[in-house]
Amino acid sequence: MRTSHKFSPRDIEAFKNQLFHWSAQFEDIVWLNSNKDANADYDAILAIEAFTAIKTDYTQALDALEEYQQQTQDWIFGYLSYDIKNGIEDLKSKNDDGLEFPDLYFFQPQKLFLIKDNCVECLYLNMLADEIEDDLKSIENQDVLSSNNAFQNTNLIPKISKTTYLSKVEEVLKHIQRGDIYEMNFCQEFFAENHQLNPQNCFQNLNDISQPPFACFFKHEHQFALGASPERFLKKSNQQLVSQPIKGTAKRHKDSEIDKNYKLKLQKDPKEIAENVMIVDLVRNDLSKIAKKNSVKVDDLCKIYSFKQVHQMISTISAELKPEIGLKDILKATFPMGSMTGAPKVSAMQIIENLESTKRGLYSGCIGYITPEFDFDFNVVIRSILHNSLKKYTSLMVGSAITHQSIPENEYEECLVKAKALMEVLKNGQVS
Repeated sequence: MRTSHKFSPRDIEAFKNQLFHWSAQFEDIVWLNSNKDANADYDAILAIEAFTAIKTDYTQALDALEEYQQQTQDWIFGYLSYDIKNGIEDLKSKNDDGLEFPDLYFFQPQKLFLIKDNCVECLYLNMLADEIEDDLKSIENQDVLSSNNAFQNTNLIPKISKTTYLSKVEEVLKHIQRGDIYEMNFCQEFFAENHQLNPQNCFQNLNDISQPPFACFFKHEHQFALGASPERFLKKSNQQLVSQPIKGTAKRHKDSEIDKNYKLKLQKDPKEIAENVMIVDLVRNDLSKIAKKNSVKVDDLCKIYSFKQVHQMISTISAELKPEIGLKDILKATFPMGSMTGAPKVSAMQIIENLESTKRGLYSGCIGYITPEFDFDFNVVIRSILHNSLKKYTSLMVGSAITHQSIPENEYEECLVKAKALMEVLKNGQVS
């Protein structure tokens, strides 16, 4: 079905840069960059131009995706929005939506590039195999400095005021005190209307200052996701599942001693540890529904990872999948991810809908790929800029986990820490 061509460029980083900018001409793009993360299967992946595609709302979305995956038996790339939850549980999404992304979109790419170490593998549909040589020449001749460097400084508007945010966190705390939930991820939106930007340049800037392991650029026609996610939702390798929820964030500092103290403080913070452990328990419970008996394991608990913008507390949970379990059942058991909802998950999602002011859509959903062998890897859509070029609407959302130990003012400050890199990029955002 696909023709493979492998080669080793003289300068792999230069090739990656040229490849990414060459892709701008296409209507469908998924670019995944692990930024040399040691645990990644690939350093980077580019999927372009839909041969076939599936686009649907949340109704029976997981059935449709499973059927599509079985029909293609090929690589497919795309996303599940947070609102797929409405087809899994009896839930609704009625909040404001300035972006209007479909609930689910996946496509079978005509052309695919897999990059690992110094090797590039081109996987083209057989009918397009004769275009490989010409494409590689075009990529090699790509001038990555040729884009328009005009600037449109952007100050994003908060959807809710700080005062409103603080009062809503107090409402979450009341739910926790009543025993409705133990923990909930509460999010807020910052947005700009009548806004233009150059998505490719904006993403490049964001990745340069963040360098996360699950960076992602998504484009479907006029809709874009520019992601600097540090979080993996779920990975499947053969029958092995791995989830890596993040709970616990601390800012970085230029002074190495101060930065070290921030990291140590996070490592010992009882509130952050409690947040993380609660979500680990939730993930263990989700995975146990589809895993072989006694196979769910916590490989790392509350381990600290340092990224360019933040320190993060990340746990790793693994499980061995029952042989009869398919894609629909895996996603039904695990989606949306516990780190972006709370515990118990359904109660948390009901309260999220009542208290948040923006439909989450693609934010806190996942972007990734499924292979012909039915392996997959999905990130969590956080630390991301979402843009609809037709509506000229740009949005970013940030949140934090609220527990009984939460201080509303501190939660607000955590949101700003998470938004910092995104805000910086948009304040110097290049217009198209």
